[in-house]
Amino acid sequence: MDTMRDRFIATTTRLLDEDPRLALVLAEISRDGFGRAERDHPDRVVNVGIREQLLVGAGAGMALTGMRPVVHTFASFLVERPFEQVKLDFGHQGVGGVLVNAGASYDWPAGGFTHMAPGDVALMDTLEGWTVHVPGHPDEAETLLREAAAGDGRVYVRLSLQANDRARPVGGTGGFSTVREGAGGVVIAVGPMLDNVLAATEGLDVTVMYATTVRPFDARGLRREVGDRPTADVVIVEPYLAGTSTGAANDALIALPHRVLGLGVAREELRRYGQMDEHLAAHGLDPRGLRARISDFLGG
Repeated sequence: MDTMRDRFIATTTRLLDEDPRLALVLAEISRDGFGRAERDHPDRVVNVGIREQLLVGAGAGMALTGMRPVVHTFASFLVERPFEQVKLDFGHQGVGGVLVNAGASYDWPAGGFTHMAPGDVALMDTLEGWTVHVPGHPDEAETLLREAAAGDGRVYVRLSLQANDRARPVGGTGGFSTVREGAGGVVIAVGPMLDNVLAATEGLDVTVMYATTVRPFDARGLRREVGDRPTADVVIVEPYLAGTSTGAANDALIALPHRVLGLGVAREELRRYGQMDEHLAAHGLDPRGLRARISDFLGG
């Protein structure tokens, strides 16, 4: 299976051929993969070098002319380093664009904390009007990327090397889907967390929902799944900062007595490189760690 980043490169190359409105702005990262696109569309594929603030500013400038920019680099350099430009050049100026990352919370552990961005979605959540997609499979990434490129709004597509074994239907309304029904609590698995959540909850009487679009948060879908239960216990498992979506879930269930547990990447920095699976285990996001924490919370 190709990676989400591989699929992003292939899909964006085709979209540049198909849509003359589309532009791609790079900051060295992934440039080798876009060699043909750069040769075929030199006026719409721009590499600004290692200048991330310029990367975002240039993309927003293109949007002001009516183009649809796709802006790409590592998440830590796309969201965190040029956050002021994301806030002002896109948000304050009221223009749309598509931010697409490489490297998520710990995709490249050897790169160290400079190349990790577990707080990216929480940071984007402070801004108005952004749609945030977190695909769990390359096929899902392609569908969501195509929708984002065809639209006019502000979209962050969060890619990761971690992926589920198979794709699920995504896109359209962007609501959460129900993967497994149960009479107990509700567990929301975000993007690449789904396989681990399904393994962790095997045999537990819980409902598992799947989310690839986390902003806007599907409050209606969560309330529908809770149904007429007098109380609700909800666990949200996210591949980024733990608790990022607990506030949104609390708001969705404000009229109902409820508890919400947010599981994800801890604030503690892990200062040894290791591998991705070791980071997952250290943050309690492997099936064994999730099973223990979900069972403890739900009392089962």
